[in-house]
Amino acid sequence: MAEAVRSLERTFELLEHLADAGGEMALSELTEVSGLPMPTIYRLMRTLVNQGYVRQEPSKRYALGPRLIRLGESASRLLGSLARPALTRLVDEVGETANMAILEGDEAMYVAQVPSRHSMRMFTEVGRRVLPHCTGVGKALLAQLPEQRVRALLDRTGMPARTSRTFTAPGALMAELARIREQGYALDDEEQEIGVRCVAVPLPGAPALAALSVSGPSARLRAQTVAEVVPILLNVAEGFSREFGPKPG
Repeated sequence: MAEAVRSLERTFELLEHLADAGGEMALSELTEVSGLPMPTIYRLMRTLVNQGYVRQEPSKRYALGPRLIRLGESASRLLGSLARPALTRLVDEVGETANMAILEGDEAMYVAQVPSRHSMRMFTEVGRRVLPHCTGVGKALLAQLPEQRVRALLDRTGMPARTSRTFTAPGALMAELARIREQGYALDDEEQEIGVRCVAVPLPGAPALAALSVSGPSARLRAQTVAEVVPILLNVAEGFSREFGPKPG
């Protein structure tokens, strides 16, 4: 029984290594990052390939398989449902639209939203995917990753400018992520859309890499308002992570 449990743990670890690498790795790379013997990895990967959770490319590299999509979509919907009370509290206390996003592959994906009650408000469709370098939630997600992973992600996606305020140089974004880690929140200052400002915080204890945000017109989310919103966001995020984060075994 203990060996079966250990094999299951190793299988999940390999899937997570694949996800961390952008969804595709060679057997030798999996051996290096996992520290497991190559025959063990090969056996576990063949099982995952046979079940459809991993596929093997013509190049012999292993990639995440299509059967994971259904699991991922179900998990995202569940996480979004769990987040709604926290987002509703944010809207009640801040007055602006509240969102939750997760890192899905190389993109930030919105999994839940509660709209502001203002007639002029921000609206983002649940399920929408955006590049993380130019959004508040995206930068809050990237700030939770090691620099090497962030740079590898940016190499794959590029850093296209959405506005004149978008970060387009990796070095400048890295400095911004360091500032986010230090201050505890991210700010999208009209970097995705002119006239829109967004404040976001990481959810380090959540079941997945996630972030919460509030967004609204720049005319309402001024510097003083941002300073008032941040403690509320941090408090809501802490409560969510404490309630729904992984419990000690």
